[in-house]
Amino acid sequence: MRFGFHVSIAGGFSHVRDRAVGLGCETIQVFTRNPRGFKAVPVDPDEAAAFRRDIAESGISPVFVHAPYLVNLAAADARRSRMTEEILVSDAERCQRLGVRFLIAHVGRATGTDEGLALENVARNVNRILEGSPESVTLLLENTAGMGTEVGYTFEQIAGVLARVKTRDRVGVVLDTAHMFEAGYDLRTKAGLDRTLRQFDRTVGLSRLHLLHLNDSKTSLGSRKDRHWHIGKGEIGFEGFRLIVNHPLLSYLPGIMETPRKNVRDDLENMRVIRGLVRTDGQQSADNRQRT
Repeated sequence: MRFGFHVSIAGGFSHVRDRAVGLGCETIQVFTRNPRGFKAVPVDPDEAAAFRRDIAESGISPVFVHAPYLVNLAAADARRSRMTEEILVSDAERCQRLGVRFLIAHVGRATGTDEGLALENVARNVNRILEGSPESVTLLLENTAGMGTEVGYTFEQIAGVLARVKTRDRVGVVLDTAHMFEAGYDLRTKAGLDRTLRQFDRTVGLSRLHLLHLNDSKTSLGSRKDRHWHIGKGEIGFEGFRLIVNHPLLSYLPGIMETPRKNVRDDLENMRVIRGLVRTDGQQSADNRQRT
């Protein structure tokens, strides 16, 4: 598994590589704009060219862009739905300029409607966004914790959205470990993780999974409260993450941490911990011998 963090673009895209390398990132996630604002400064062509060159030289791959927090794919209100479409199409175009293939958005919030209609809204909005976006960009839907009016907290809900998307080869999924756990999927034991992955494969399909957000949970199983925490120090725990990063159905994926960050030491410690949980070939062979 290739590990990384969400990396700041403060000061411009030309600063991203040095920050990522300093944290030991092999993969990264970024915003391309203020995540809490509507307007975006145009991507400078020279900055975009420098970013593409920096990423290619660094070997950091893959790169993901996360959409702003203000978008809501489940919006029923015409104005909010139109704003979401405009922002995500704009972000997809920015991805193309930066040479980034993947754009991430949360499934959404059922504001003013029930979950069934909200999921229909998600599919309709996704179809419109894909029609207006560069074909080189894949939209990834991120599962939610189910906090408040959030939809997309069950695999069945995500599968229902994907079934309504016209160009399904341009849509994939991101699974956030904290969100899964908070939505009721137990990742703390091998039996629980295996059961969760079987359910995901049966409903959504593991072939649609492109990224893990590796976050521990500060809240309990099924709490439906979205609270990220440091790797191993939350309710999923060290053993849960050891199982996740070594699982043969997941270990080929990139894993990006969105853990709390007061300073760079927090990120460095989370990177040290997650890498320390990866079994070497020798350890895996020993584990297999013990089983037999």
